[in-house]
Amino acid sequence: MPLETVSEVRAHGGTQGVYRHDSSETGTPMTFSVFVPDHAPGDRLPVLWYLSGLTCTQANVTEKGEYRAACREAGIIFVAPDTSPRGEGVPDDVDGAYDFGLGAGFYVDATQAPFAQHYRMASYVTEELPALVAEHFPVDPARQSITGHSMGGHGALTLALGRPGRYRSVSAFAPIVAPSQVPWGEKALAGYLGEDRAAWRKHDAVALIEDGARVPALLVDQGDADAFLENQLRPELLEAACDATGIPLELRMQPGYDHSYYFISTFLAEHVAWHARQLVG
Repeated sequence: MPLETVSEVRAHGGTQGVYRHDSSETGTPMTFSVFVPDHAPGDRLPVLWYLSGLTCTQANVTEKGEYRAACREAGIIFVAPDTSPRGEGVPDDVDGAYDFGLGAGFYVDATQAPFAQHYRMASYVTEELPALVAEHFPVDPARQSITGHSMGGHGALTLALGRPGRYRSVSAFAPIVAPSQVPWGEKALAGYLGEDRAAWRKHDAVALIEDGARVPALLVDQGDADAFLENQLRPELLEAACDATGIPLELRMQPGYDHSYYFISTFLAEHVAWHARQLVG
């Protein structure tokens, strides 16, 4: 699969690159970033996928995440895809709102017109992009983990819960844990998947756990000064679901932190180290 190099720079004992390709899943060009730490020739490295939140592209975490030193120390490749298809002819929210359409793909494969043609972010993130990355970078496909922020935290949780054994570990920053029960999620799931709420359950972390999905453990960081905490994120619902089913959840409420990349950058290296314990060795 052809890959265009947008940029490559030296950073923290590795190479930080940004790349573009024509996606068969979305029918559009897609851009993503990859950090590859220095390694011996022939080595195959584990990979940590990072899914971004509403309004973001791959650039937000690439420029603000502060993960490279930790990935170099652990020997982990870090991959950050975009959050939605983009380009001429890609449908957007009719009112131009930030929480649906461009920049808000919600990591689902849309079934509703006009979004079904391009908004196939679940298949893109779990199938097409991993195959492309494995072709062009020294990854070990058997050692993958996933994390994300907000909408991307929702994506990380649901993609891992829905694909047993695919990811060795999963974590999240301020995730939308129960999109079926909050305004962001209700708008997105209805728009992409239709009004049948039963079809939403496999895209809702709390519902997936209620329906029998399991992961070995979860790490979630949440700022207690996050403006979206009570209405959109509701980590207490994830905590209750994990308590009821025996999933070990480390929910860390971080005093004074908000929803921004100041919060994420503070704790992202700790998440890399947490994933490394499952990925390395």
